Amino acid sequence: MQLNDKVRALRKFHDFSQEEMAAKLGMSTYGYAKIERGIRRLDIPKLNEIAAIFEMDLVELLNFDVEKTMNLIHENKQSIIYHYQINKDSSQNTYIGASELEHEIEKLQLTIAHLNEKLTEKEQQIQQITAQKDREIALLQDLVHTLKQR
Repeated sequence: MQLNDKVRALRKFHDFSQEEMAAKLGMSTYGYAKIERGIRRLDIPKLNEIAAIFEMDLVELLNFDVEKTMNLIHENKQSIIYHYQINKDSSQNTYIGASELEHEIEKLQLTIAHLNEKLTEKEQQIQQITAQKDREIALLQDLVHTLKQR
């Protein structure tokens, strides 16, 4: 896949218009459109700028494969996690909605509650062992004291 196709797919994925990309890169929309059409060759500094816009490094941008499934967290107003799959011909997306996230959060909260119960049990065991140790030390000290008096 050509670099210009990768840039176009990533722009669409991030829901940026060509105008927004041009503004982010400090260039005209016409100049940016040339990048996506493969007319303008990209130098390393411009590639770094593009990669930064997509929160990638240059190597990730160059190795990006549009045909593979991408799992990315995209925060929008509802904080929904999107799962995107970009095909050659079209951009399709499915998403995990709020109800699925609430279910996952509930499972994680139950796990945390269980672990907290285990921690509480361990703390109680430690307190019991410490109390037993203190009693035994006190008894031994009494025994030593009694033996010294004889």
